[in-house]
Amino acid sequence: MKTDSENTNFNLRHLRAIHAIWAEGSFARAADRLGVVPSALTETVRQIEEIAGGALFDRRSRPPTPTPLGLDFLKETEPLLDALDKSLTRLRDQACGLRGTLRIGATPSAITPMVAPVIAAFRAAHPEVILTLHDDVAETLAEMVADNRLDLAIAGRARSSPDLAQTEIAADPFGLACAVDHPLAQRAGPARLDEIDPGQLIHPGTETGSSRLLAAHPALPDALKSGPLRSHSTIAQLCLVRAGIGVALLPRNAVLLFNDPAITFKPVTGLDLMRKLYLVRAARRSASPMALKFEALLQDRLAVQELTSR
Repeated sequence: MKTDSENTNFNLRHLRAIHAIWAEGSFARAADRLGVVPSALTETVRQIEEIAGGALFDRRSRPPTPTPLGLDFLKETEPLLDALDKSLTRLRDQACGLRGTLRIGATPSAITPMVAPVIAAFRAAHPEVILTLHDDVAETLAEMVADNRLDLAIAGRARSSPDLAQTEIAADPFGLACAVDHPLAQRAGPARLDEIDPGQLIHPGTETGSSRLLAAHPALPDALKSGPLRSHSTIAQLCLVRAGIGVALLPRNAVLLFNDPAITFKPVTGLDLMRKLYLVRAARRSASPMALKFEALLQDRLAVQELTSR
């Protein structure tokens, strides 16, 4: 659409001026409302009347009243000005982190003990923000952060990338997940690596961080690093453990994911292995105000957990 050159001389200052006069019923009060001197307001009205080609206010009346030409224009532009003011308010709120969206990724085992309490605190402070939680394996979450599909993620360490900043925030030990009626669960004390039957071991998917950690751990016998029974996710592993199909080597928080009384976590002597969790952010993109507020709440919770664990 071609723009009329005369229209380019008209701006928001002109529109706010005539609406202020209409609302206040006085040039003097409108000038005070807008923070300008009356002579400047008079000049602004003169400019818009020159653009319009006719008077917008009858200055002979007291108070000055809109002319039919002016009244039609005021009524037509009133919803436009209201919509603009609302849009500017939303813009400022988004810049301050009061509105908008927040997209968080998390490994499933981090949701209950760490992410969920922070989400609760965040929503209490910012109920109008649309918050979406996406759970997946570390590599997928890292890709989503790098591609700007997530604002941040809490997950195991992904492969190094110049597009990502990964900061360690927590760690939990690996051990054995087994059904409560399993012989190893019923025996007091930790299990030993040589007591784990390789034929009963349910292995995590090769794309998971746990799989890579176990495969690289020098103390783990080769017979326990690979086997015929695999699952795509931690949840699938736990379901099989619960059903008595076998046992699984998993981080403690993963075993306790649902606080299932039918599954127990058994420490394993000789398996000195920790699963570390990281705050994953974009290295080349500024964090949104909402993401920064979420990170601050997360750090507060981590600090409290550290104090209570001493």
